[in-house]
Amino acid sequence: MLRLIRSGILFALAAACALSQDSRYPPKNQLIPGPECLEMKGLVLGYKACEAEDYQSWLKDVRHWRTERRIRIGFHDARYENPALEWIERSFIQPQMMVEDRYFYDPAAGKYTVDRYLDDLETRYGGIDAVLIWPTYPNMGIDDRNQQDMIRSMPGGIAGVRQMIADFHRRGVRVLFPMMMWDQGTRDPGKPWPAAIAELMKEIGADGINGDTQDGVPLAFSEAAEKIGHALAFEPEGSPSDEALAWNVMTWGQYGGQFGFVPGVDRFRWLEPRHMVNISDRWNRSKNDDLQYAFFNGEGWESWENIWGIWNGITPRDGEATRRMATIERGVASFLTSDEWQPFYPMHRYGVFASRWPRGPQTVWTIVNRNEYDVDGRQMAVTAQEGMRYFDLYHGAELHPEREGSDVVLSFAIEAHGFGAILATRGEPGDGVGKLMAAMRRMTEKPLASYPSEWKTMPQKMVEIAPTKPAAKAPDGMVKIDGGEYVFKVQGIEIEGYNDIGVDVQYPWEDMPRRFHEHRMEIKPFYIDKYPVTNAEFKKFIDATHYRPADELNFLRDWKNGTYREGWDRKPVTWVSMEDARAYANWAGKRLPHEWEWQYAAQGGDGRLYPWGDKWQPSAVPQPDQGRTLRGPDDVDAHSAGASAFGVMDMVGNVWQWTDEYVDEHTRGGILRGGNYYQPQGSIWYFPEAYRNDQHGKLLLMAPGYDRSGTVGFRCVVDAE
Repeated sequence: MLRLIRSGILFALAAACALSQDSRYPPKNQLIPGPECLEMKGLVLGYKACEAEDYQSWLKDVRHWRTERRIRIGFHDARYENPALEWIERSFIQPQMMVEDRYFYDPAAGKYTVDRYLDDLETRYGGIDAVLIWPTYPNMGIDDRNQQDMIRSMPGGIAGVRQMIADFHRRGVRVLFPMMMWDQGTRDPGKPWPAAIAELMKEIGADGINGDTQDGVPLAFSEAAEKIGHALAFEPEGSPSDEALAWNVMTWGQYGGQFGFVPGVDRFRWLEPRHMVNISDRWNRSKNDDLQYAFFNGEGWESWENIWGIWNGITPRDGEATRRMATIERGVASFLTSDEWQPFYPMHRYGVFASRWPRGPQTVWTIVNRNEYDVDGRQMAVTAQEGMRYFDLYHGAELHPEREGSDVVLSFAIEAHGFGAILATRGEPGDGVGKLMAAMRRMTEKPLASYPSEWKTMPQKMVEIAPTKPAAKAPDGMVKIDGGEYVFKVQGIEIEGYNDIGVDVQYPWEDMPRRFHEHRMEIKPFYIDKYPVTNAEFKKFIDATHYRPADELNFLRDWKNGTYREGWDRKPVTWVSMEDARAYANWAGKRLPHEWEWQYAAQGGDGRLYPWGDKWQPSAVPQPDQGRTLRGPDDVDAHSAGASAFGVMDMVGNVWQWTDEYVDEHTRGGILRGGNYYQPQGSIWYFPEAYRNDQHGKLLLMAPGYDRSGTVGFRCVVDAE
């Protein structure tokens, strides 16, 4: 009993001690709230303007929290002092870019188009400082290639990737790649992931790593990179622990529902102002909160538009706001790492918030107007100093303050939801500031409100499939499918995007891409291969035409010395791109099926869920492969129970099958039907299966070598008279 009493006393003392060290303004997730007096309390409680003591009390509190927090986490800044990582302090704009983006690679020319990609961003929102190149999810897991194999499958292999990164460096842009610690179901890399990732990044010359789904990248990854003399900037997606700030020198700021009228102070920027946060808010169609929070905190923004092949483009208004915000941040970057940063510098107008950034005898303020209306006139007061001059960096003009006692008052305009920046300096501001002001003066001749802010979707088009010469009777190995009226009903199985506009595809009869589709149509008669094209059949094509694709990476990867393995003649051919499949079909006088033709051949007119009926039947499909390396598909005629009502075989569960292709300005996608036998385990993020007749997969397309897969084959059709 006495032991329990003593324990209770000790617990109470410890709790009291902890409380005495707590802040009145503790961080809420990644954001530290501002002074309470800044928030309106509603009509009943009204609004009371902040007094000087309110602000000073808040500032003292959060500064004390920072000092004590650094002690508690044993913070050390060695990596921020590393010259190899200094670039992070200026990395304000960083898109996540899908490798399938058509501005990044031209499959027809067979070359990376880095300049085209960067020129487009320069035109639309002022360019970027770094790029996160994404070659993995959502395609990864369609076969056993792991996250590093996906990089190796990019055009040109390792040498091509290395040159592509050099092209970005030539334009002053740093390059990051993602790492997925959930990737434990595909091919084992054969060594610990920290070493494997560090070695590959050194080989290709990358600058950093984004930790996908990670709340902090473990220290072992930084140490592995430093061990081989190639320091990497690690940037976790989620909020790391405060302790991990010492080796996670970058972070995403996924503030989400925390965007309030009064901006929050990012806890990681507050603990270490050299730490770069890139706000990531991928699905929001208005980016004003992202940009204003970033400017207030002197941090960056993840300018992410191509989200897994779903286009969420930046509006012209937000693009112009990005250009202006980033131009100023780049111009005053040395100020934005000041350890004397002073958030919520007192302003005269309600809804206008500023951060003060002193650097020696000069000071910069970054300012945002959160109001829906323009604010012009008296904005802020500063202590009068002899010889001090004040410049409106946003409008590129010198200010002429009014003297009021020991202060001077600065007057300037900030438009609704807009930005402002002030420089205080003695004498002439210098050439760099002069150039910045000249650029901003030109840039701000038009108000942000004059730029369109309406968000628009990006239309898609289906790639035409030319009809074949009509056949009067079934060609060898093909089954006649009599046409008829058909309700084509299908949905995409993309893991993300819900039912937002832009998810999945836009059929010719639809006005925009969406996930769920239903359309009554007339199916014309056609013939379809009874089985998927086999290795033996594809070998006849190779022997007859001596076909070699221009991009040979991964072509017939499971063949040796120009032929398939012994005993694999009746297995479906794989490691063929859509282009390879089209070449075969053209040689055979056939074509790839439209998706609705494939589905009709599998489903018939009774709406059945699977080719054989409405209930899943394991004997109708191959045994799933849940290992880390592909065992190979079954023979195409191995599962007679899987026949459709028309007698078409091997439609589900052996290999995916190419059908239609859809294209928009930025992305290509191939529609896959039937699912495959390979099911990598351990994560929900691997490419999902679509075994049902009313489901399809969408594989993002980049280049033939990247698109080829060990689980994707095809079958052909011929038009009937």
